[in-house]
Amino acid sequence: MDLVDKIYTLTETFPASEKYGIVSQIQRASVSVPSNIAEGSAKTSNKDFTRFLEISLGSLYETETLLILSHRRKYFNESIFNETQNEITELEKMIFKFISALK
Repeated sequence: MDLVDKIYTLTETFPASEKYGIVSQIQRASVSVPSNIAEGSAKTSNKDFTRFLEISLGSLYETETLLILSHRRKYFNESIFNETQNEITELEKMIFKFISALK
């Protein structure tokens, strides 16, 4: 949820021309991460929950890719990029470990 807040705040500074492009896509991808974790947690089997965690991880990778692209387009500075990238990397590790624990 913290990452989603950060992405929304960050994308407020993007060019207006990206409103229906990168901004929309990165916001949707980031929202998908906690949403799929929440939805999966309601499943009654580890197999089903794992599937939702894998979807969540895919959305996190998509968020990361769009963050890298946005940084390459110089929509924010190196410091913000590094901080956000580190958060994403930590979330990737956490979700991956959670998936491993359920298998």
